[in-house]
Amino acid sequence: MSVATLSEWVACYRQNPQQLVAAYQQLDADFNREDNAWIYIATRDEIYAQLTSIFQVINSGEKQASDFPLLGVPFAAKDNIDVAGMPTSAACREFTYTPAKDATVIARLKAAGAVVVGKTNLDQFATGLVGTRSPFGAVKNTFNPEYVSGGSSSGSASVVARGLVCFSLGTDTAGSGRVPAGFNNIVGLKPTKGWISTAGVVPACRLNDCVSIFALTVEDAETVAAVAGGYCSQDAYSRTHPQTAPARFSEKLRFAIPDILEFFGDTDSEAAFARTLVRLQQLGAELVPIDFSVFNQLAQQLYYGAWVAERTVAVGEIFKNQPEAMDPIVRGIVANGLNYTACDAWQAEYTRAELAQKINAQLSEFDALVVPTSPTIHTLAEMAQEPVRYNSQFGTYTNFTNLADLCALALPADFRADGLPAGITLIAPAWHDQALSHFGKHWQQALNLPLGATDKPFSASSSANNGVKTSPNHVRVAMVGAHLRGMPLNHQLTTRNAVFIEESRTAANYRLYALANTQPPKPGLARSAEGQPIAVELWDIPLARFGEFVAEIPAPLGIGTLTLEDGREVKGFICEPAALTDATDITAWGGWKAWLARHHSA
Repeated sequence: MSVATLSEWVACYRQNPQQLVAAYQQLDADFNREDNAWIYIATRDEIYAQLTSIFQVINSGEKQASDFPLLGVPFAAKDNIDVAGMPTSAACREFTYTPAKDATVIARLKAAGAVVVGKTNLDQFATGLVGTRSPFGAVKNTFNPEYVSGGSSSGSASVVARGLVCFSLGTDTAGSGRVPAGFNNIVGLKPTKGWISTAGVVPACRLNDCVSIFALTVEDAETVAAVAGGYCSQDAYSRTHPQTAPARFSEKLRFAIPDILEFFGDTDSEAAFARTLVRLQQLGAELVPIDFSVFNQLAQQLYYGAWVAERTVAVGEIFKNQPEAMDPIVRGIVANGLNYTACDAWQAEYTRAELAQKINAQLSEFDALVVPTSPTIHTLAEMAQEPVRYNSQFGTYTNFTNLADLCALALPADFRADGLPAGITLIAPAWHDQALSHFGKHWQQALNLPLGATDKPFSASSSANNGVKTSPNHVRVAMVGAHLRGMPLNHQLTTRNAVFIEESRTAANYRLYALANTQPPKPGLARSAEGQPIAVELWDIPLARFGEFVAEIPAPLGIGTLTLEDGREVKGFICEPAALTDATDITAWGGWKAWLARHHSA
């Protein structure tokens, strides 16, 4: 049984939630308990207990089925994330414990109706990008079992790519939520640090750890992130969304790419990325090579500097008391942390901050940075010969991301000539997650690749509705005059990360006037029983910048609520009635630009 996408699953069972019992009976029967992508598969009692809690809430009348955005959706959690009553091993048998409490991210997903069906394999203590450093065995690539799956979130990527669950959770410190996505043709959402709580997650490098999301579609990953994200008082590194970032990229896409691309001699990966760059240009993106040396310098800090000592601290007691229980490669990496002093650690932080500042300054001129998710891939046999060197290659375009406080989205892209996936990753400043997802949905629709390794076709409808929804971090405002695109005050929007969404029209009960004695010339919009639809532009303004924008609006104009032709209500410009007495009624022109064009031509 291959499960549907998240949206398809919820639509299927929303009308009759009781059918979920039969669906899970089939799902349980189909699970291969010898599949080493799993470390633990939930028992029927554990699954039914989760379903029962959903049914009880619905039957009590407290909520309806439609109130659960993830109604009965099956998902998996990487086995370094606590699920109450299920063992957590971090892929180390001697480390295993059974938590009494869900990790914050698990609790939030359960509250939204999602059902944990198991815990997945990983590189031990989330140390690796390969998927081979586990006592439970190497997880194989879903397209060719001779190749690695990528790690450390190997099992989580595998079960999503094969359609065993609708989504899964991974973690990402150096690329563990992106490399496996690239190797298995799925989406890997690496959120801004602190957006999704790491409370209840076994740390790798606590200052840089993120909970990541794997899904078949960007829309599904974005839906899960919206549920999972938010401030958590139990996580000392949790952050409140500043509500200053744009809702989407600019109309004229401008992407940075590395000036020197390293593929370590892998011509298949190089050719696949070249084809992807052509696709981006065909979508209208301008690609600008930038000096990538500072990114490489920061990437080196993660494993070849004092930052590795954070892993030593995270592993803690088992490294001191039972080092023989650890994977020898992981143990060697963790042991390197003992070679650094407290002075080295402080200097490493100063270096990180300086390099991160330079990186963010470079990226400020672009919508995002586009890189190969990994520059190459290796077979399991090759990885056994060079486990450290090849792992390092996989992190070429991932290791710097969290150190620089960036967010990232790994996307399916053109396949290699040998039939293996070769994904790309878009990387942007912190809190630009929504803009990344918006582009990612359009990208996935344009490529129209099969989903994961399932051969299930991508459905264009799954990425519909991109422009209609407004996020809680933005205010949608209707512009009617001097703030329209090309008009003299448009810069008051663009300098505040506001973005154009769509052209629209008001309902038919508005009149438009050209106000007297205003510079630059401005219109006034007024509600009237006798009116007509007036052309407007809808813009999304970051919520934290909305007050600044309103503060610049002079009398007699202000902001109120407008009704659009399709019934939606948005914020928009209104005018004091007193200012209309000596204004010119230009309603018949249907919009400010139309009147200006006729007025100037005359």
